[in-house]
Amino acid sequence: MLTEKEQLSKYLNRYAYIAQEEVDLMFRLIEVRKTKKSEYLLEAGNICRYQYFILNGLTRTFYIDSNGNEKITQFAMENWWLTNWHSYKSETPSESYIQALENTTVLQIRKSDLEHVFEEIPSLERAFRKITENWLIAIQRRSEFYLKLDSKSRYEKFISALPDFAQRVPQYMIASYLEITPQHLSTIRAKLVY
Repeated sequence: MLTEKEQLSKYLNRYAYIAQEEVDLMFRLIEVRKTKKSEYLLEAGNICRYQYFILNGLTRTFYIDSNGNEKITQFAMENWWLTNWHSYKSETPSESYIQALENTTVLQIRKSDLEHVFEEIPSLERAFRKITENWLIAIQRRSEFYLKLDSKSRYEKFISALPDFAQRVPQYMIASYLEITPQHLSTIRAKLVY
């Protein structure tokens, strides 16, 4: 089993070469945070001051609409970075929550510390640019996917792209993410043959 530092180093080196001493420098500024299932990494109304790297576990990002319904905008699992970008960059209160769906361990780094590390380690800034580009592509694909596909096709695409989620996430949360009712999702699932 990899140590926390080894897991982060292996992940970052997928995007740019980061020497071990550079990982060590970054790691000195990182905090390990453990959250239990249902606990929050971020609550609406608070400023998001961190970028989070998930070592193990699963999270969801959601907001509460004007009718009091939870609207899930993102799931994240092992080896994914997450933050609330608007709150993080503008240093304004978040309108969303980030909640652990399982016992979850993250590495968190403050914005000011990450900016310092970027100045010290240009290859790390390159790695984060590539990570952010991938994240933006995923958002664009999700938007296109909602415009082009019916609810059955959205569900099929979701479970084929992320089959692990179907086992780890309650169906009503998948329905929220796909913007369909839980009842409609049950109907879709009943018609599919696995």
